[in-house]
Amino acid sequence: MATKAEVLNFVRIYVDKMAEHRQELTDLDQAIGDGDHGINMNRGFKAVDEKLLTFADKTIEEILNAVGMTLVSTVGGASGPLYGTAFLRAGASAKGKEALSDQDVILAFDEGVGGIQYRGKAVKGEKTILDSMLPAIDAMKKSIGEGKSMTVALEEAEKAAWAGVEYTKTIIATKGRASYLGERSIGHQDPGATSMAYLFQAAKEAAQKAGK
Repeated sequence: MATKAEVLNFVRIYVDKMAEHRQELTDLDQAIGDGDHGINMNRGFKAVDEKLLTFADKTIEEILNAVGMTLVSTVGGASGPLYGTAFLRAGASAKGKEALSDQDVILAFDEGVGGIQYRGKAVKGEKTILDSMLPAIDAMKKSIGEGKSMTVALEEAEKAAWAGVEYTKTIIATKGRASYLGERSIGHQDPGATSMAYLFQAAKEAAQKAGK
């Protein structure tokens, strides 16, 4: 079971990762996009960080909703609506739950995908955030289905996410600013897929810390 404390720890770790990798994500975006993905993500999660102290008495649903609303209102470009909606949908899936079972965690990720697809109208293979997110969730489901722990499942998910990031180097971007480059986008990794891989890395580290 993922407790509220573990969900909060996951958010804290991801906040730190967006600060740590701000320049990397921005550099990736400068090659094929607007050049501000790292800056925007760091700004949004810095705003989340400023609210973390107020999250202590909130439910898991309220925490995820607050993260989502903060991102929608503070992150520029496409990332705010995409990540924000993902967290809002994940929050809705946790309604009334004081802790999340393994299946609840999977549902939260699935709902996050639904939110991203609703906002971005994207599918796998278009050089987007989904190219790391979908393989990661598939790997997590497979591991849990085999009776493995959530920590192991998230370790497998992170590996699959980074493999997805590598895959984005081989395909043409057909969504967003990167799509303007056409074939010239080949060889560049997608910054959104990269920031999503760091999200799975943060989830894995939170599970490891909890000893699950």
